[in-house]
Amino acid sequence: MVNHKVSSQMKIKLYVFLAIILISQNQVAQVLLNANGPGDTYELINAVLAPGYNVVEAPDCSHTEFGRHIDEVFDNELNINVFRFLIHTIPNNDRCINLDRQRNEIKTYDKSPDNLLGVSGEKVIYKWKFKLPTGFQSSSSFTHIHQLKSVGGLLESMPMYTLTTRKGSPDKLQLRYAETSTQITLKETDLTPFIGTWVEVTETIEYGLNGTYKIDIQKVSDGTLMFSYLNNSIVNWRADASFVRPKWGIYRSLNNPLNLRDETLLFANFSIEELVTLSVKEIELLQKNVIIYPNPSNQNVFFTNNSLYPINSIEIFDYLGSVVKVLQPESNRIIDISNLTSGIYFVVFKNNQINVGVQKLVIN
Repeated sequence: MVNHKVSSQMKIKLYVFLAIILISQNQVAQVLLNANGPGDTYELINAVLAPGYNVVEAPDCSHTEFGRHIDEVFDNELNINVFRFLIHTIPNNDRCINLDRQRNEIKTYDKSPDNLLGVSGEKVIYKWKFKLPTGFQSSSSFTHIHQLKSVGGLLESMPMYTLTTRKGSPDKLQLRYAETSTQITLKETDLTPFIGTWVEVTETIEYGLNGTYKIDIQKVSDGTLMFSYLNNSIVNWRADASFVRPKWGIYRSLNNPLNLRDETLLFANFSIEELVTLSVKEIELLQKNVIIYPNPSNQNVFFTNNSLYPINSIEIFDYLGSVVKVLQPESNRIIDISNLTSGIYFVVFKNNQINVGVQKLVIN
């Protein structure tokens, strides 16, 4: 009689193992933007976030004699070069378009590589460091330092998530959220401990109608957790949206300019990392796409391709997850296993970087 409990456990282990292999094969490399020293700062930012295009939204047009409003300086605390964002109460505005606010930000947008744009079903980790200077002054309306904005549809003007500071008694750091056209505050805390302190932000979001969101802000010097929020069921996608993009910098209201001063914000170590997630159903579909026979076998095996993609490479993994063989498919669809010892293997069929199918192979 079959032990169904053992069979079920083996099936779960198989799914976990296959998921690890497939995710590791499909995962997009982490994209990093690090300051590298004075000069060519805009060029560096653009080369990482949108090669050949411009992702810098600076107030240079209203203050041409000053020059660029983002540069790079050496920070003695981090012992690295960092990005310095500068804003002046007069005459800076929002790109000579809006005069009631000021903007000095960097972003991704539709010209950026696909792996820098969040889409439904993806899980993305954003990381960065920032430091608010001593004496930092917040607007009573808004002083945004980070946003996640959806692009496309009727709601694209409203940020989905915003990390902002706000003047008050005391000043606050706020995490704001808008499912539709109305913003709410998810969490806020006293801004005072953040002043003059390097902090590191880790923001993890799964995009979708039933998404997840998590943000942690830690003090760089000792790892102290200063701010945290988690929601495992939240709407992170909007109707007719094409993608979601991050923004960083200074975006503040000029409704009460007496509250403000010329300001300098420091940023460092921007990171965007997409994670591929695979469901059990997706793994089962990959198993159906390609069939291996005979299986088990002690000689070369054949395969049939039931997918829409041609197969141009085959990778064979052992049970520990190590690649033991990479080969090109023969015209007669033979897989050469002559040099493999007895055991359990996993065969991944690929079309360039796309996983077309996967099968367990037993060699006896």
